[in-house]
Amino acid sequence: MIEVREISENETERGALAMLELRPRWGTAAAVVDFIDNSLRPAGYRLVGVFDGDQPDAVAATGFREVHALAWGHYLYVDDVSTLPAARRRGYGELLMDWLAEEAARLRCEGLHLDSGVAMDRAPAHRLYMRHRLRISAHHFERAIPGTEAQAAALLDTFLGAEIEAGKQAARENEPQI
Repeated sequence: MIEVREISENETERGALAMLELRPRWGTAAAVVDFIDNSLRPAGYRLVGVFDGDQPDAVAATGFREVHALAWGHYLYVDDVSTLPAARRRGYGELLMDWLAEEAARLRCEGLHLDSGVAMDRAPAHRLYMRHRLRISAHHFERAIPGTEAQAAALLDTFLGAEIEAGKQAARENEPQI
């Protein structure tokens, strides 16, 4: 039996492995639990998981919060949607997106918002979001602050992006000419 349900603070570890898959910067499931419970939940973050059968841990999870802003009014902001690799392509992301839309309606939100990375490996996630009628409505800008972990992460992202582009260029150069 498949169940989609909210994961309470005393069971955050049940969604930690799925979240760690999307957010490897935290290194361990314990670090994910600590950050969610001590930094995110106090600010209104909620966690929902998809549980399949007798497995104690979620095979997919989403983290979100209810937000009020001048730009978009009252909306549900989705921070994270993640499925364990072995559980992908089984409709768990669909279940989470449906649950989020229902929760947004229940809370009388005007919309559902999320940001998603633009790397090629994110294409399946983008298709999921588009199937659920989310549209690309803005650019997200970011600036790393010197001396912080964010700066190191941004540098790594820049390096990886350059490596990917170099690989694409090499592939183009090696393509047979027709």
